[in-house]
Parts: sequence; structure tokens; C-alpha cells
Amino acid sequence: MGFKKEISMSTDRYTSPLSERYASKEMQYIFSQDMKFKTWRKLWIALAEIEKELGLNITQEQIDELKAHQDDINYDVAKAREKEVRHDVMSHVYAYGQQCPKAKGIIHLGATSCYVGDNTDIIIMTEGLKLVRKKLVNVIYELSKFADKYKDQPTLGFTHFQPAQPTTVGKRATLWLQDFTIDLEDLDYVLDNMKLLGSKGTTGTQASFLELFDGDLSKVDKLDPMLAEKLGFKGCMAVSGQTYSRKIDMKVINVLAGIASSATKMAQDIRLLQHLKEVEEPFEKSQIGSSAMAYKRNPMRSERICSLARYVIIDTLNPAITEVSQWFERTLDDSANKRLSIPEGFLATDGILDLCLNVVDGLVVYPKVIEKRLMSELPFMATENIMMDAVKAGGDRQELHERIRELSMEAGKTVKVEGKDNNLLELIAEDPAFPLSLEELKASMDPKKYVGCSAHQVEKFLSEVVDPILDANKDDLGVKAEINV
Repeated sequence: MGFKKEISMSTDRYTSPLSERYASKEMQYIFSQDMKFKTWRKLWIALAEIEKELGLNITQEQIDELKAHQDDINYDVAKAREKEVRHDVMSHVYAYGQQCPKAKGIIHLGATSCYVGDNTDIIIMTEGLKLVRKKLVNVIYELSKFADKYKDQPTLGFTHFQPAQPTTVGKRATLWLQDFTIDLEDLDYVLDNMKLLGSKGTTGTQASFLELFDGDLSKVDKLDPMLAEKLGFKGCMAVSGQTYSRKIDMKVINVLAGIASSATKMAQDIRLLQHLKEVEEPFEKSQIGSSAMAYKRNPMRSERICSLARYVIIDTLNPAITEVSQWFERTLDDSANKRLSIPEGFLATDGILDLCLNVVDGLVVYPKVIEKRLMSELPFMATENIMMDAVKAGGDRQELHERIRELSMEAGKTVKVEGKDNNLLELIAEDPAFPLSLEELKASMDPKKYVGCSAHQVEKFLSEVVDPILDANKDDLGVKAEINV
């Protein structure tokens, strides 16, 4: 993407870290005052056009005047007016009317505040979801390249963070990748079903519009479909109070929280792997890991992913509590909360995805460290194969199982108590119950023999699940994020 986050020079008041440090310029614009109030004016123009088309006494000259001033918002007039009337929508109606004297009388005709407020919220959230989607697709793309590159690299698997059956680095990455593809499915469902509030009036009955059209119900019925078409939506909500159902906000923030949880899973795994020195997130040449310990290379970006994700996941409570608190046709206790929870949920998720792009694009793998750790544990994982080879050579399976259990415990003691290398192969070679030489045992220690279908699973998953996603979104690929701090 090639953007840089701009740092404000204001130092005498609180500024949000989401805009100062984490969110992209693109996402900040979507939730900016310019985007909000230009959309208000776009909605007022659309309403005037529809009302003209349906026969109201509105002239093309009035509409042209509205269009001429759609983007040059006179904030100073609106702010001064709001100090007097304490109503943001009517203040902007007034300010718009000052610029458009011919159209002054038909601005906001028949509408209530939620006509611009709620429809704008839906439009803005839709644009936010589109940007999130674009970045999510690119995270999937970068992870798919990583998984394919390391699909054959054996590594020690872990369950309970205890050594377990070997897997491959690429196979493990598909676990992260699959979560993100599930998030994309959820996001697409929500995005495909976003609907405008429409033109519903003060309690959702469209009474004001029925009056405007002299009781002509057929014209009222045309309002919402015409509005949806003009604004590029599939439709408007069939019924509402004064506002759209706040369950929509719940659905949207839950999608963002799903992305945040997937990012956390990946980032936590990377943090653990960096502790093991097997995998490392990008570390810039002049980056400082610690103010006191100069040698440190902390996984700060993965930690930041987890930190921001925690905020987004907790943010799901806001729209949930707001939704259940709406009385009858509306209350206003949603407003202040929505102004915080919705934009900040998007800004934080945007920052998370930029960090994910940065980390995955520069993820460093250390095969020698991976091999060393795997080989130190592999004799334990190979005991089943060793036992089968011994049975083929004439041994008794039950006796061999008990003996190999005892030898494994002895080797484990050597490693954990004495701090020495794993000597299980030597113990087995020296035991007369096993007709296998040390050379034969070591020959069976090829890690690729123990990773099962890992590489095949990676290839199958990429070809059947990921490649169709990437093929369908070719135009969105190539996003690169620059991390500010």
C-alpha cells in the first residue's frame, strides 16, 4: 500500500493511539468528519432527486445547487450553529442551506436525523469492511506463500506445548491460514447483507412521506428501493423504528473480533516460536529490543497484534449491550457509545491486519535450530517404528513395548535430570531385546518419515481452498503495510 501514518504535532491534548500509531490513513479517512458529512450531503441530494422523480415540487436547479456544494463543507457555520441549537443534523442542514439558498427549503424534506445519521453509519461500516476485506485477503496471500515455501520443512509438533508428533512449518501455517479464510467467509456474509436504513421517518412508519405524497402509498413504497439503488446497496431494511437494528453493529464488530482472534492465535504461536529461536518476526537493522538488554530481539509486533486484538474482542460487548438497551422505537443512549466503539473497532482491526502483513511478509525461519530440537525429541516419537522393526526381526511385541517404555523413561531422566543429550537410541542398541544396531536405528531417524501427509495437506488446502480465494481477488493483491512505530 505504501502509506505512512502521519503523526500529529499537537501535544497539549489527548490523541488516540489508534490514529497516531496504529491505523492506516485509508481507514482513518473512512471514519473522518469529511467522509461523514460528505455522505450526509450525498444522502440529502439522493433524497431530493427521488422526491423530484416521484413528483414533488423540486427543481433541477435546486438539485444542481446541492451538488455544487456537496464536498465544500462549511464547518465553521455548522459548528457555530450547533452551539446555539445543540443539534448536529439541523446545524448541518442550516450550514448547507447557507451555501444553497435556492435549495434551502427542500434539504432534509420529510426526513428525520437518522435518515442521514444511520444511513451514513451503514455506508461507512460497509466501506470499512471493504478495506478490512482487502487487507485480510492479502494476509491470506502472504501466509499461503509462506505455507507453500515451508510445506516440506519438518518441525517438532506440540500439544499442550509439550513435544508431540512432528509436523512441518508449512502445515502449521495452514492452521493460521484456515482461521483467516473462515473470517473471510464471515465477513463476506455480513458485507453481502448490509442494507441501508432507508427513509423510515421518526418511528419507522414513513408517516411524513405519506403526507408529502398526499397519501399515495405507491410512491412511498418506491422511496427505499430507489434510495438503495442510488447508493449502491441491494436494499433497505424492511422495517425499523427510528434507527436500524443495533444487531447490525453486533454482527459487524463480531466479524472484526473473529479476525482479531485469528491474528492472536498466529501471533502467540510466533511469540512462542521466537522464544524457541525457530521462527522470528522481522527485526530492522537499527531496531532496539530492550533499553537494558542490548542483545534482545523481542517479538514486539506480534505482541502488539495480541494487545490490539484483545481490545477488539472486548469491544464486542459494546454493541451487544447497546442493542439490548434500545427501548421501543429508539433511545439515544446508543449514540455516544457508537461514536467510540464502532470507529475504534475498525481502526484497531486495521492496525492488526497491517501488523499481520508486516510480520508474515518478513517472517524468518531457522531450519538448523528447528532440526536440532526435532532431532533431540525424535527418538521418542520413533519408538513405535523401532518396535515394529524389532518385531519384524523376530521380537515379541508385548515384551518390546514394556522394555522400550522403561528405556524411554531412563533416557528422559538423562535429559531432564542430568542435562545430557537424548541417549534413547544408544540404550536401545545396547539392549539385547532389540536386534537392531545403532547404525540401523540412526538410519530410521529421517524426520520426513514422521510428518505424515503434511506436505500433501498443505498442497491440497492451498489448491482447493486458498487459490480460489486469491483467483477471485486478484485485483486486491499486493497490499504492503508500513508500520509507523
